[in-house]
Amino acid sequence: MPISELPFGPPLEPMLAKAGELPADAEGWLFEPKWDGFRTLVFREGGELYLQSRDKKPMLRYFPELEAPLLAMLPARCVLDGELVIARDGALDFSALQQRIHPARSRVARLAEETPAGFVAFDLLALGGEDLRERPQLERRRCLEDALADASSPLFVTPMTRDLAVAREWFTRFEGAGLDGVMAKPIALTYQPKKRAMRKVKHARTADVAVGGFRWHKKGPGTLVGSLLLGLYDADGRLQHLGVTSSFKMEERARLVEELAPLREGALEGHPWASWAEEEVTDERRPGMTSRWSAGKDLSWVPLRVERVAEVKYDHVQHGRFRHTATFLRWRPDKRPADCGFDQLDVTPPFDLSQIFGA
Repeated sequence: MPISELPFGPPLEPMLAKAGELPADAEGWLFEPKWDGFRTLVFREGGELYLQSRDKKPMLRYFPELEAPLLAMLPARCVLDGELVIARDGALDFSALQQRIHPARSRVARLAEETPAGFVAFDLLALGGEDLRERPQLERRRCLEDALADASSPLFVTPMTRDLAVAREWFTRFEGAGLDGVMAKPIALTYQPKKRAMRKVKHARTADVAVGGFRWHKKGPGTLVGSLLLGLYDADGRLQHLGVTSSFKMEERARLVEELAPLREGALEGHPWASWAEEEVTDERRPGMTSRWSAGKDLSWVPLRVERVAEVKYDHVQHGRFRHTATFLRWRPDKRPADCGFDQLDVTPPFDLSQIFGA
């Protein structure tokens, strides 16, 4: 895209965040909801619009429905940081968002109508010909509010508060609308590409899960375990694939190969996922499905006899799966896999997404 009137253009590394807790005192901080979507930078100059993903890939072709409204509502020249999201039934739907990344233009066009996306802006990096990245966070926030004062769906400005009590309330209530937690940002923070200068406060829970298999690590097929495949038993006694954990050091990955070797013997005989090793994968809860985000990755799996239980840490569950990769904590030899059911997971009270922007 032409960038002659913008102080900088794509590609741009976004500013990142590191995990932490809410500060004990709100002095010097501002707080925002943490959105569960695709991190996206928006560059607009005149009639040209460019959407860039966190890993610096173009995004507009997957979300063509955003072009006209963003051109209609954004300042003539600007750069914004924010999140692409999809809302369904009053809550964020990350699974629907993933489905939008598809090579077929006909499918992209159909999904643009069926599951239209929105853009939630939380930072303004350039306006007109001025680079705002060296301005303090709080000043950029005020500029953002002024620049998008007349914005409406599908363009939103994320709520912000400097009240710690409100931030704590958001952390609890907004999860029911599919949000990840709360962001805490120093008010004097300049925009620092690629640096983990912000703080993300996410939900953390634990669960005991059955281990049904594993995948090899890309750097050591046959010698290093990449991830363990996790499951929970549903009310009908079927082991449902819940997600994976891959938080192991290299020496642990090598040790797991030997440790899990006995469980590979005769593993497919009577395995609850046995048919999935041969049939075409179509159910998103199956452990061997391919990923549009992971083109070229080997997602085949090695079955294990379901005899091991692991305790893992997770943030939240969406559509019966861990939304993010779980963190391995320890083995639980005192637990039976059959006792690992969905009933141990927290049930989050629903919260209508529309109320968040009223906050």
